Amino acid sequence: MSEPILLQHESGGVLRLTLNRPERFNALNPAMATALRRCFQGLVDRPEVRVVILQAAGKNFCAGLDLKEQTTQGKSEARGMMAVQHSIRDIMLAMRRCPQPIISIVQGAASGGGFALALASDIRLATPEARMNASFLRIGLTGCDMGVSYFLPRMVGSSVAAEYLLTGRFMDAARAQALGLVSQVAELPALQQEAQALADDMLRTTPLGLRLTKEALGHSLDMGSLEAVIAMEDRQQVLCTQSDDFREGMQAFLEKREPKYTGR
Repeated sequence: MSEPILLQHESGGVLRLTLNRPERFNALNPAMATALRRCFQGLVDRPEVRVVILQAAGKNFCAGLDLKEQTTQGKSEARGMMAVQHSIRDIMLAMRRCPQPIISIVQGAASGGGFALALASDIRLATPEARMNASFLRIGLTGCDMGVSYFLPRMVGSSVAAEYLLTGRFMDAARAQALGLVSQVAELPALQQEAQALADDMLRTTPLGLRLTKEALGHSLDMGSLEAVIAMEDRQQVLCTQSDDFREGMQAFLEKREPKYTGR
């Protein structure tokens, strides 16, 4: 019996997702796209999962859409192609909508849809050989797909985003770190340890506070003014003060001990 194309391992509030098609550079075929979409959509109803670590088997993160498994040939019918688009783009929407922070570990190639998966994550870690690009442009499409043209300019600025989206060039790990697109560059074992360390730090926060922080970070990208962002932050802070976890956190701080949060 073959292994699942998306491995899932949950332990201590952390869900590790592993793209598991290394023989195809973890390219997104319909089955993997469906598995990812259902997983991220389902996280809304899984409060026991507090952090997600997204990684890949083999030497590459994800080579994008698996073109060999596309059933459309010749002149594509628009309705069928739109269904394919939706099947992939809904993964990115679900990643942004799910309340759990997502840490991605990128090694090797992250092209096209793989680039989008990395950008839709909250924190990105990369190996020295990691290379990312918007490969859509190089197969006769536009460079803007699967949310890349939304995420990239907001993360690195419009000029740098245009440099990569208009050319399809690869961004290496060193430049990605210099631009702030990835938080750390190191060998894979060190990145796996760092991802767990980040998750452990997140698990020390209250469940409500962690979820609302991710929500605020997402919304603040689209709000039109500082006043709107601060108003949102004010409401979230007041909401947190009404929880038992807030009172436990304050008491633990005063007593110089680790808090024991219950999610209430």
